[in-house]
Amino acid sequence: MIKNVHHVGVVVRDIEQALGFYRDTLGLRVHKIQTMDDQGVRAALLTLGDSEIELLQPVVDDNGVARYLERRGEGLHHVCFEVDDVDGDLRALQKMQVELIDQEPRIGIAGRICFLHPSAMDGTLVELCEPIPS
Repeated sequence: MIKNVHHVGVVVRDIEQALGFYRDTLGLRVHKIQTMDDQGVRAALLTLGDSEIELLQPVVDDNGVARYLERRGEGLHHVCFEVDDVDGDLRALQKMQVELIDQEPRIGIAGRICFLHPSAMDGTLVELCEPIPS
């Protein structure tokens, strides 16, 4: 099921300002920046060894990321684990009655993804990702 930590997600108010720290101060390379209108976020992936950091900026006021930012402020949002088969892993988790946010995988900046509900993981939002070869 889980191969490694793919990335950690960090919610920010302004990606450009955050890049001033992650890219310019820490020297991390920007791998990809993309706005995902269907999810209401602008995201940036920055390479960190074999893993990445994902910066998430809400671009709408009424989604989970925006509500998270409003309630908790900027900071750690989720941990993403890389998997070989997000469809199969999601089906297995459904059979185990793990509480999920996504019932079907969807496309995210990192590949085919799904989210497990934080209540299933002791309060931590967990994402599974099957990267799409580029």
